[in-house]
Parts: sequence; C-alpha cells; structure tokens
Amino acid sequence: MSLSKRDIAGVYTAVLMFLALSVYFIAKHQFVFLLVPFLFVFLFVAIFALDKLLLFVVFATPVSLQLSEFTQGLPINMFLPTEPILFGILLLFILKVITGRDIDYTIIKHPISILIFVQLAWLMITAFTSTMFFVSIKYFLARLWFVVSFYILAAHLFKNQKNIGRYIWLYTSTLLIVIGYAMYRQYQHGLFDQQFANSAPNPLYNDHTAYAAALAMILPFMVGLLFLKQYSYFQKAIAFIVLFIVIIGLVFSYTRAAWLSLVVALGALIILLFKIKFRTILLLVVSFGLILSLVWTQLIMKLERNKQDASSNFTEQIQSVTNISTDASNLERLNRWSCAYRMFLDKPIFGWGPGTYMFKYAPYQLSYERTIISTNFGEVGNAHSEYLGPLSEQGILGMLIMLTLVFTTLYYAVNIYRKSNEKNVKIIVLSATIGLITYYVHGLMNNFLDTDKLSALFWAYTAIIVVFDIQTKKLSKNSTDLTNSKN
Repeated sequence: MSLSKRDIAGVYTAVLMFLALSVYFIAKHQFVFLLVPFLFVFLFVAIFALDKLLLFVVFATPVSLQLSEFTQGLPINMFLPTEPILFGILLLFILKVITGRDIDYTIIKHPISILIFVQLAWLMITAFTSTMFFVSIKYFLARLWFVVSFYILAAHLFKNQKNIGRYIWLYTSTLLIVIGYAMYRQYQHGLFDQQFANSAPNPLYNDHTAYAAALAMILPFMVGLLFLKQYSYFQKAIAFIVLFIVIIGLVFSYTRAAWLSLVVALGALIILLFKIKFRTILLLVVSFGLILSLVWTQLIMKLERNKQDASSNFTEQIQSVTNISTDASNLERLNRWSCAYRMFLDKPIFGWGPGTYMFKYAPYQLSYERTIISTNFGEVGNAHSEYLGPLSEQGILGMLIMLTLVFTTLYYAVNIYRKSNEKNVKIIVLSATIGLITYYVHGLMNNFLDTDKLSALFWAYTAIIVVFDIQTKKLSKNSTDLTNSKN
C-alpha cells in the first residue's frame, strides 16, 4: 500500500503537532501525554496491518496476566494485554463487515463456520434469557472476540501457508517462557512435589490443567514440523529441542487429563495412519459406551468423601486417572458434572446463562458428593466439562451444537488428510487434528474456551482445517475443469 503526497504531508503535520504539544505538557509535568504515540502506533497497526496485530496477540497470549493480578475489587476482569486488543480487533472487524472490505466469504460460508455462527447466535440468545445478564453478556463478547480474531482473521492469515508456522512458533516461543518459569518454581519446591505443581505456572496460567492442555495441543505440531520437507536440519533440530522441553513440561505438570488426551490422540493418529475403517471404530465406541452405561450407576454409588487428595508416587499418579473412590480431583469432577446435570433438568431449554455455572451450582451439590476441595458457597470454578458446561448454561441445544461442531470438524479434517496429495498439507492438517483431539478429550474433564490461552490454539486449529478444505476443493475443481477442457 503506497501513501499519497497528501497522506505523507498529513503524517508530518501530525508529528510536528505532537512534538509541539509534547514540549508544552513536559513543561507542565504532565507525562501521561507521552503515552499518546503508543496509542497512535496501535491504531495505525490495527487499521493498516491487522495481521501483524493478531500475531502480536498470539505472541503475548501465553504470558498474558489477569487484571486482578494488578488490582482487586474491580467489577470486571480480563487478560492483559490481549483482551483489550482483541476487543479493538472485534470493533475493526465489525467496521470491515459494514463497509464490505477484505472479507473472504468462502471462509464465512463454510459449514464449520456456519456451525460456529450458530453457536454464537445461541450464546447471544441464552445471554438475554440468562439469570445473570451482565455475566452472560461479558461471556458472549469474550467468545465473540476470540472467534473473530483466532478463527476468522486467522483463517484469512492462513491462506498463506507460511503464516501457519509463524502463528504456531509465536505462541510456542512465549509458552517456552512459561515452561521455564513453571519448572524453575517446581525445582525450588521439589520436582516431584505434585501438590505444588498445581500452582507452579501461576499467575501466567492460573490453572495447571489449562497449562498442560496448551502443551498437549502444541506437541503434535512440534512432531509434525520434524517431517516438513521445507524445514532445514537446523530448524528440525530446534523443533526437536522444543518438543523435548514440551514433553518435560507435560510430565511435571502432573495433569492426568492432558496425559489421557494424548493417549487418545495417539490412538486417533494410529487410526488415520493405518486407515482403520470407520465401521470398526464405531463398533469399538458403541461397545465402550454400552459397557460404561452398564457400570455408570455403580460408579456414582461408590462416590465417597476424599481420604487422599493425590499420591506423590508417579506410578500411583498414573493409576489415579481411573480412581473415583478416593481421589478428590476425580470426585470433585463427578460432583460438578452431577450439579451441571441437575441444573439442566431445572432449565433444559435456555439454561442458566453463559458463564453463570460458577455462581449457581452450589445449591445443587449433594452432601455425599462433596469432597475436601468442594467450596461451600460455590463461587469459584466451572463445570469441568466443555460439554456439560454448555448443557447447564445454554440448555440441550448448547451441548448439541458443541458436539456437532466437534464431529463436523473431525469429518472435514479426516477428508482432507485422505484426499490431499500434498505431503505438507497432510502433515499440517494431521497436526492440527491431533491437537484438536487432545482438547476434545481434555474437554470431557475441563473447560478453558472462555480464556485466551486455549482459544488461541483451539480456534486457530479449526481455521487451519477450514482453509485447507477450501483450498483442497478448489484444486480438485480446477483439476477436474482442466481434464474436462482437454477432453
């Protein structure tokens, strides 16, 4: 984009005016005015280089801090510096939509995009029917700016394949800082101190399970980069070192949900690589579901108060993934899930409102389901499920839309992987798919899509699949047209 002589003259005039005003305000000892240049830089970048601003947000996301870390007692809380910038990006995007500029409607019209818009629409509807209107509106707006930035704008960015690498590396580079920070704190308290591991990434990641979920989502890409043909041996060596650091971070996060998600993702990888038929997979899933349904009642009946929060023994820690009789973490999840289901029964259509679970679930706790980590007032935490949370907050449609989005995304991802003839496309799509699967599984036990930390990866990976689906279909159509013209 070239600037006219008038534009250049305007820039110089603005600079001279700012210098004159700076002298005046410095003389008056009003130094706050000196922040104005930064505001102008931000506005310039936002208007003329929105992609650069998005990449900065991605870079800043792993090390973003909540406003509550700096000051207490405010009516709102948000991540800094990311969420104010994301809100600004949202406003600029709305302006672009109104003016009809720079919008790729092939992305907007994609079935996955339509599902995401349906989800947003239902979120807005349930926000207006919410029992806590302002809480739900804040939740809806946060989801909206996450989707606009990390999905729609990211999808436009990813049309250039090189930008996918930039996006992943920018996020990973600051995530490495978090790993270093968490490991240093863990080392100070003892590497095998599982109890402290829960707070080791604080305040960068307020929940060690969110931290581990991010590591699990990044890991498939670090593996995938090792097989990209355009990567040099030096670049692959760097990716291998980063992969090793991520694995170390995962091990010492002591997050069983992340470990389990990687096991399931590995199973999915084997299915894709060895082309196991869908019929076989369906049979296994249905069989597992039937067995689980038969023993579910007995599992619930065995709920009891916690006697042992968690084991310090690593082997026992792994075994505790399936321990629902004495492990407080697992028991508390069952407590939260039971509350979510009972809340749904009271408000099955519209739910209690997005983001309201933490304020409303307390009365639904049963005395025999509570654990030593249960709260008496129910003012903190969430439903610990990306599927049961929407069920309680947005009704039956909330959960069904989320499940439909998951399976639709997987359907298109598998289609691209099997039909594409390009090795790089296969690797990138496979990495994004396996990364998403780790979160889909993790989402059974936790929910973090209301934060920038996981949204930056979840929606970006979904965008990657959409972009490659569009490109693959375009190449296939062009190939067919060329063949027909020759004939």
